[in-house]
Amino acid sequence: MPGGFVYLTAVMDWYSRKVLTWEVSVTIDDAFCVSALEQAIRLYGKPKIFNTDQGSQFTGKTFTDVLKENGITISMDGKGRAMDNIMIERLWRTVKYEEVYLKDYASVLDLIANLDVYFKYYNDERPHSTFGLQTPAEVYEAGFNYAEVV
Repeated sequence: MPGGFVYLTAVMDWYSRKVLTWEVSVTIDDAFCVSALEQAIRLYGKPKIFNTDQGSQFTGKTFTDVLKENGITISMDGKGRAMDNIMIERLWRTVKYEEVYLKDYASVLDLIANLDVYFKYYNDERPHSTFGLQTPAEVYEAGFNYAEVV
């Protein structure tokens, strides 16, 4: 953005590719990442495994303590290996090309408002060919409905 960098983090369900939570920050500290993680746990429960890259915001004590306190196995990509977490890397590309590069945001608040609209579209309306043109929300819900029936 004209005034400097803005950082985006997201918690994504790998199976469905649904973006569970996301946050932005004007600093690269870990607070916004921890907030997104805690919100995802509150709203969706505790996953068995949580994967990140090796960024300092994810390797720091504050972030990893939340995972440990919740009994969540920590998984981290190999150093410099973006392909280890291809789902989130694909999301970043999609967000950039379908939203960020197309707009000139007036402020961080404007960015947040537009990302909110975009992630609702991404989860609830944007079909994915991988899922036979179902949305991430449809796949996510179907997965949980199946687990409840079994």
